[in-house]
Amino acid sequence: MAKGDDAVRRKKNKAICKKLRRKNDSSTVSAKAAAAIAAKKRRKAGKRRMCQGMCFSLPSPDDPFNDHHGKEIFKRKAPGKKKSTTKEKVPHREESAAKRENTFGGNISKKSICLQVENQPVIEVTDMADRCGGVQQRNCELSELPSKFVFLCLSSIENALHHGDAYSDGEDNILSVDTWGLEFLKCYSTGKDLIETSGTSATTEQVAWIVSGVADTFVRKEKQGLSLGSPFLLFLVPSQEKALQVRTVCKPLKSLGIHTVSIHSGATLDHQIQGLKSCEPEFLVSTPERLMELLSLKAIDISDVSILVVDGLSTVCSAGYADTIKSIKSFISSDPRVLVFNDSFNHTSIPMVRHLLNGSICRLSLSNKITSLSSCIIQSVRVCTSDEEKLLKSTEALDQFRSSCSHNSNMLYILRKDIKCNKLVKTLKGRGCCISLDSNTASSNDRVDSNSRSGPVVSAIDLENLSTAEIGRYDVVVLPSFVPSMDTYIHILTKMARESVNGVLHSFLTAEDGELAGQLISILEQCEQEVPETLQDLHHKSEMKK
Repeated sequence: MAKGDDAVRRKKNKAICKKLRRKNDSSTVSAKAAAAIAAKKRRKAGKRRMCQGMCFSLPSPDDPFNDHHGKEIFKRKAPGKKKSTTKEKVPHREESAAKRENTFGGNISKKSICLQVENQPVIEVTDMADRCGGVQQRNCELSELPSKFVFLCLSSIENALHHGDAYSDGEDNILSVDTWGLEFLKCYSTGKDLIETSGTSATTEQVAWIVSGVADTFVRKEKQGLSLGSPFLLFLVPSQEKALQVRTVCKPLKSLGIHTVSIHSGATLDHQIQGLKSCEPEFLVSTPERLMELLSLKAIDISDVSILVVDGLSTVCSAGYADTIKSIKSFISSDPRVLVFNDSFNHTSIPMVRHLLNGSICRLSLSNKITSLSSCIIQSVRVCTSDEEKLLKSTEALDQFRSSCSHNSNMLYILRKDIKCNKLVKTLKGRGCCISLDSNTASSNDRVDSNSRSGPVVSAIDLENLSTAEIGRYDVVVLPSFVPSMDTYIHILTKMARESVNGVLHSFLTAEDGELAGQLISILEQCEQEVPETLQDLHHKSEMKK
């Protein structure tokens, strides 16, 4: 054998021995493989651990000789085709739609989502058809029972917020069982415009429920063939910080095909214009002044916006952007649904609220305070010197209502039998008003007015029948003679105009009502309403008599 061949053979044997040593050495393998090798050596040497001596498995038909010791046999997946390295470029709208189709139409329909709250039973959310016995056609975007896609959006947002520690009220919040969110979906399913009357801006949890509900509406309409050239949701915020907060909540929805773009003064205008050209967002979050700049440059189209959310309306108006919001709404050619968060009870913001919410609305709030329940209701208080003046002012209120009321507005006079009101009743009857001064016909006439008549309705009832009358549908209520107690006044104030932001409560007082003037002033100040000087004078005179 030649010398060169001998050197080659030694080198080859050396490599084989090294390979065998590496194979038998447990220190060079993973911890799991090393544990298996050590257990095999102990088993062959007859030395077992105490736990291994106590644990055993029986033979089975699948493993008659107990070769696998009761362990499951895992089969390897068959090698699949290699994925193509070249990715075909897909438009953003089509790519987002494909994501939503895969998510909403695939995984969601096969599995149910289980929600568990501490010390409460497990809540299983199934498909709408399973719970309701089929899908019924309604004039609203959501059913009263939330869909799976809503909970899927909430789950994605909750996971992201927990990871980023972005909760506003703590870390242990569970979005899917939030009381405000469930109430929001109930009001949202009516198809009406919404107003949040708690007097605060939208919290992180509230934003999460809003965008989840709107995302579900967008997916449903997209399946029906909806095609938009502009954002589906426009979310107006008062500041750059709030825009970033809303953007953080909406960001997890990108994996579900919902893309969100935030526009504010923190970035250059050219950068935002280029960004809007490169993508077509479903949700747009913006401050009023920056959005108006882009609209004036025709860099964005919002003509097909379906849902408009205005957060911190009082703050925006105080900053001088009330006219800007009016101009932005004029750029929307469609008739969008509007959700308003009014962060103040001041009566100066009521005209802006009425400009945004024209039709029937749904009030949304978990607060039972007078300020929340009487939000957007103007309290007009006048002090009269005689009964003739009260009669004159009461009829002027009727003329003012008929000259400025809308088609669905209603007016109610609440009269008192213990105070002479014959002249006023005669005047109201002469002008075509419906009078009901007995308890037997109060509720029946009230129902007749609401169902059989079309257009504005003017009715009059006795104060004793107030508990049976449905005053929630009346936008304007007149008290020709002031009520005997403030509890009655609060009841009227918090129960009237439930479906409108055009509420007006007219109250006419005389010197005989001086004892209640102080309490009435307290309520007006609490609701941030204007207090007339004549009412303050009446209160001072009443205090001097004591």
